[in-house]
Amino acid sequence: MSTHPAFTTAPRDVVFIAYPRLSLLDLSGAQTVFWAASKAMAERGQSGYQLHTASLNGGLIQTVEGLAIDTQALTTLDTAALDTLVVPGAPDICQTLEKHRELSDWLQDHAHLARRVVSVCSGAFLLAQAGLLDARRAATHWAMCDALHDRFPAVEVDADAIFIQQGKVWTSAGVTAGIDLALALVEADCGREVTLQVARELVVYIKRPGGQAQYSTLLQSQAQDAAMFDDLHLWLMERLGDPNLTVERLAEQAAMSLRNFTRVYKARTGRTPSKALELFRLEAAKRLLENSPHKIERIARICGFNDEERLRACFQRHLSISPRDYRSRFSRDG
Repeated sequence: MSTHPAFTTAPRDVVFIAYPRLSLLDLSGAQTVFWAASKAMAERGQSGYQLHTASLNGGLIQTVEGLAIDTQALTTLDTAALDTLVVPGAPDICQTLEKHRELSDWLQDHAHLARRVVSVCSGAFLLAQAGLLDARRAATHWAMCDALHDRFPAVEVDADAIFIQQGKVWTSAGVTAGIDLALALVEADCGREVTLQVARELVVYIKRPGGQAQYSTLLQSQAQDAAMFDDLHLWLMERLGDPNLTVERLAEQAAMSLRNFTRVYKARTGRTPSKALELFRLEAAKRLLENSPHKIERIARICGFNDEERLRACFQRHLSISPRDYRSRFSRDG
């Protein structure tokens, strides 16, 4: 297990930034990961993390869920010892962002003192307002990606990633993705053995890499604008291995001309029918790799890729990983 040279002699200060109406799970999910990692490190005779929850003025901060959390004032922090800054999100951040200008200014002035700066979910808006995401790729909750892009065009918003590292800045997708990000930070600090222990204790998977999609193709296809194709999507999910499942066949099933189907489908779902079919097949293959003992060649046929090479090319194109490596990382038996 590799650790930072100073990590065995002194705990690392991790500061969670609190502000009115933040999401409790955005904060507590990541915070619990660091707490569990500290416990695991103590069992090994090593220092872990010193956790702080701080706000502009200190005192009780009301979360959006109604629970108040006690905080210290940011001015009381020992910024010389600052290791990691974590900024959780808030469901109504798009409406309240300007009210947090003073907090963004503090982040702008102090972020350079930290080894890492982290946002969970819509906490990315506060980092962006502080100018910390300019010319960087960033993640946030999938439902807020367009708003982040529109408000801060200098940020390259990735709508799919669970979490992203860009230098010292880490950003994550929505809510529980903060747990995935925190596990990645712990693994970087403490090694995989400690991280596995934390994941087991919290009963979560140490599974999702930063490049894994936030939400499924089927879930995305059920968005309001795409609801007219719900029956079609369920129909095709039952026939993914059919070699005759083409875009023409989908148009026929939808009782539309090929030209009209292609136009309307892309307008409603944001992707072409052929791309959607590929992604449905990819998702089905991922599930089989995670949960079934089938050989990869058979999975390729079951999901309509016809052969393993086409399956491999699809995985590389969308996930930058081979089906075999995907299985080794995410199989329940792995």
